[in-house]
Amino acid sequence: MPLVNMKPVLREAMAKGYAVAAFNLLDFSTTKAMIKAAEELEAPVIVQVSAKTIKYFSHKEVFSWVATVAEDSPSPVVLHLDHCKDLEVIRKCAETGWTSVMIDASDQPFEKNLELSKRVQEIADKHGCGLEAELGQILGVEDDMVVTEEEGQHLTTPEDAVRFTSQLDLAAFAAAVGTAHGYYKGEPKVAFDLIKEINSQTHVPMALHGGTGLDEDTIRRCIAGGCAKINISTNLKHVFVESFTGFHRDNPKDFEPLHLIDAQYQACKALFKSKIAEFGGTGKAAEVLSKAA
Repeated sequence: MPLVNMKPVLREAMAKGYAVAAFNLLDFSTTKAMIKAAEELEAPVIVQVSAKTIKYFSHKEVFSWVATVAEDSPSPVVLHLDHCKDLEVIRKCAETGWTSVMIDASDQPFEKNLELSKRVQEIADKHGCGLEAELGQILGVEDDMVVTEEEGQHLTTPEDAVRFTSQLDLAAFAAAVGTAHGYYKGEPKVAFDLIKEINSQTHVPMALHGGTGLDEDTIRRCIAGGCAKINISTNLKHVFVESFTGFHRDNPKDFEPLHLIDAQYQACKALFKSKIAEFGGTGKAAEVLSKAA
């Protein structure tokens, strides 16, 4: 089926108390694996793409991969631009048919962040896209953006969250609540009460960045607080590389590329299915489609 806008997908997830898994694709094979995983579980899925991946390939090339696989899929598929600061890249994606975009101006002062987010809102509305925006800085590394412990994490306050979201029409709101991009070096200090307070005051589905490495209880509590989109990127990168190199290590005389590619595909699909199920998306495709139609 055609790609769907992220806003009704996440509104439905928040209302029903689950989260939609969002994975950062790496190539055509991972694109196919995540959509097939969603199909097998009759679940919605968010295929998201980093700005550096678009730079390596192109927004049109990535769109063609996702649109091609999603076209014959019964699952609702969102194509989302993740963490982008370049308004021209955002515009090109929206014009090409992407169904969701994210403006990340979280490193800017509040008013500048809001100004840029409003400009992207106009782009998103013009082309029928969902919009995600971020307030507060999330720890870790995302593309070339680095926020360290030493610099301090600027947690989002409920007051600022309300001021920000009330002037936008967001599909997803990314707030700094104690999670981090990449693998955690220590125990994550997730501010569960803050998540609940922000969501109860804004009524906007929250995007949980830094989903890799969080245990099931933490995920469950985040979803209960209002997180309807959970991002997984680092975990996928490790499975992507280790499944490929692992197959070659275990089969050193096998130089049929399709065997390595399939081993990688199956490992990635298994990861996708486990996370979709963990976040509660299994069997939710039909309900989502009735809202997104």
